[in-house]
Amino acid sequence: MENLIEEILKQIGEDPNREGLVKTPNRVKKAYDFLTSGYKADINQLVNGAIFEESTTGMVLVRDIEMYSLCEHHLLPFYGRAHVAYIPNKKIIGISKIPRIVDVFARRLQVQERLTDQIAQAIQETLDPLGVGVVIKAKHLCMMMRGVEKQNSELFTSSLLGVFKSDPTTRSEFLDLIRTGSH
Repeated sequence: MENLIEEILKQIGEDPNREGLVKTPNRVKKAYDFLTSGYKADINQLVNGAIFEESTTGMVLVRDIEMYSLCEHHLLPFYGRAHVAYIPNKKIIGISKIPRIVDVFARRLQVQERLTDQIAQAIQETLDPLGVGVVIKAKHLCMMMRGVEKQNSELFTSSLLGVFKSDPTTRSEFLDLIRTGSH
């Protein structure tokens, strides 16, 4: 990868031997290794048995999860907040696992629409809850820095499964909770 980055530097008219750029190929490689680490992640290992029997039936919501990803079309960042909720079906998950699941899928080349669905499906497959709701609000640098150059635009995506899709009351409760005090 470092050789390819060096070639990109040459192609854009830079001198990869310039003092400030000598270590850039290695730094970029390390950055991409981190930013795409979701490809190597295993949800079962990540959850690591942190699923607990519990008879609670109320909604579990982790709101305002910071999320950073790379647009697969331009390899530019998009970032925002994810809101993830589920209705338990006799099982709950350690709450720190939910942001980790978000990170697994965000740390891949993505489109926000697929990212939202992948998070919802992973929670569904891991817990078999009565329903899952995921909403992501993000800003895309591919729209802000280039193309249409719209700095204040935000993309909202949602994925609703089970009772979040079929029950208007559950869906409404979820949407009301993520609106309250959200950034």
